Amino acid sequence: MSEIRKHYFLEDYCIVAADRGKRPSDFSSSPEVQNATSCVFCAGKEDKTPPAQAVYKNGQVLRDSKEDLIREWQVRCIPNLYPALSPGGIDAPYASGYGFHEVIIETPRHDRRLTNFTAEEMDLLMEAYRDRVMHYWAKPGIKFVSLFKNWGKQAGASLEHTHSQLIALPLIPPSLKKELDVIHAQDDCPYCRIVRLESSNARSLYENAHFIAFAPYCSQVPFEIWFLPKSHVGHLGAMSDEILHSLGAAIRHVLSRLEKVLASPAYNYMFFQLLQDDSYHLNLRLQPVTSKMAGFEKNTDIFINTMPPEKAAEYLNNGISEQMVH
Repeated sequence: MSEIRKHYFLEDYCIVAADRGKRPSDFSSSPEVQNATSCVFCAGKEDKTPPAQAVYKNGQVLRDSKEDLIREWQVRCIPNLYPALSPGGIDAPYASGYGFHEVIIETPRHDRRLTNFTAEEMDLLMEAYRDRVMHYWAKPGIKFVSLFKNWGKQAGASLEHTHSQLIALPLIPPSLKKELDVIHAQDDCPYCRIVRLESSNARSLYENAHFIAFAPYCSQVPFEIWFLPKSHVGHLGAMSDEILHSLGAAIRHVLSRLEKVLASPAYNYMFFQLLQDDSYHLNLRLQPVTSKMAGFEKNTDIFINTMPPEKAAEYLNNGISEQMVH
């Protein structure tokens, strides 16, 4: 029997169609072939990209010059060669497409992915995320910084070398404005309530001192996962190193589970955060590419999910990949 589920606090809905009876292996995708020969993100190819605006190396944050490209780096941040937005034209930000678009190359090694990062590598990536988001939020006219990761061609990654991106915008996305309208009308933070609701229940996946990860009640896609800080934190810049590193540990743990159960699926993860409004509660949403948005979803904004989040959490917690969903 199918079930219509409502979002925790928004007028958004999904249909959980458990009767379609898929296995986790039905959502998996074949790992992509790694080809480092022509990859411009690999160590030694620094001259094949625009000069880096931030280079993390041995505890320092450096910057390339045209004459001196920094080698033996750990994380490298470069302007996107084909930017969605560009920094010129702040006086007419909409007409000129004002903004910034950066690529965060997470490792110099082509054969690495977040699931085989060391804890120290993951810590540094989280610190780079925080630094770069706050760097662009300080730019004139910037109101939102979209930080996201596309892993795999099906998820929109044009290069297979693991990387993240950020796009700094002169506007707040309408979806976040919609959330804020609801949040402002409530007496307490709805995300703080979600933390209390989703800790240690059937949808819970991971918990440490500062973060929880869980399959949300109204999951749009199979194996969707949310990460929430236990304390009310609005953006990465408000996080201490300890909280930030806890987020990295949660991401690495959950991705390792997904990799085991879904055989290295393509995925997107997206940070939702606001600098200007303390009422907002940062959250990270991870969506494996397990289904396609079709006519019904585009017509109604209601997603059909064939994997109940409770069952997805069971598979992920137990490392099961072949059992049928009933």
